[in-house]
Amino acid sequence: MSLIAVERRGPIEIWTLDRAERLNALPDLDDGEAFARACEAANADSEVRCVILTGAGRAFSAGGDLTAMRDKRDLFQGGGADLRQAYRRVVHRIVRALYGLEVPLIAAVNGPAMGLGCDIAGLADLRLASTQARFGVPFLKLGIVPGDGGAWLLPRNVGYVRAAEMLFTGRSIDAETALEWGLINRLTTPESLMDEALALAGEVAAQPPHALRMAKALLRQGRDVNFDQMLEMTAAMQALAHLTEDHAEGVAAVLEKRPATFTGR
Repeated sequence: MSLIAVERRGPIEIWTLDRAERLNALPDLDDGEAFARACEAANADSEVRCVILTGAGRAFSAGGDLTAMRDKRDLFQGGGADLRQAYRRVVHRIVRALYGLEVPLIAAVNGPAMGLGCDIAGLADLRLASTQARFGVPFLKLGIVPGDGGAWLLPRNVGYVRAAEMLFTGRSIDAETALEWGLINRLTTPESLMDEALALAGEVAAQPPHALRMAKALLRQGRDVNFDQMLEMTAAMQALAHLTEDHAEGVAAVLEKRPATFTGR
């Protein structure tokens, strides 16, 4: 069974981590390929405008499989060189694939998101969480460090001192604290989580698809380039956007005081 169950609703895809019996623990050895395949397919499909990522059962993802760590099997077998390559081949492939997803990603965090699960949620552009969600990065409690890029990602999501508190103490935070800290956009009841995620995805998917992908690229690249570099990228992408039919439709819709219909041309 594939890790990711994919459901299509018009321009929106719903990806469900489908390993409920193990609290959607990650990663098995083929999980890097599963994420890469899903992201590559979405990137190549011009009809996909937004993706929602959630978990089956009562967890979003419990993170690493502790029994596999204890037994030194699957990802965690072999010597230091073997482990390094396993992390690069599996864990890093997961986070690189999600970071490279061209369309907006919404995390609908239905339950605990721990370790790699927390950092996967943190890779989403928009994050909703039910009141049953918790977030934690308990790597130090296991005698290890974030092997998934989380030490780069988490301070960008909640700020350095809050990221340091989460990492150095190993304590998890509840959904209310995650909202206060800016880790999530919105808090929902468990029953309304997917409805609210779909409503938000519908708003996102209503935008012009080419400009939407370019806007996401600018936001992501803006983390790591200087202002002059950003202006140059903006000028190039803006020139392309001005030449689309969707731009003409957007201007006409505003002037005519009607909703725009964007076609991706």
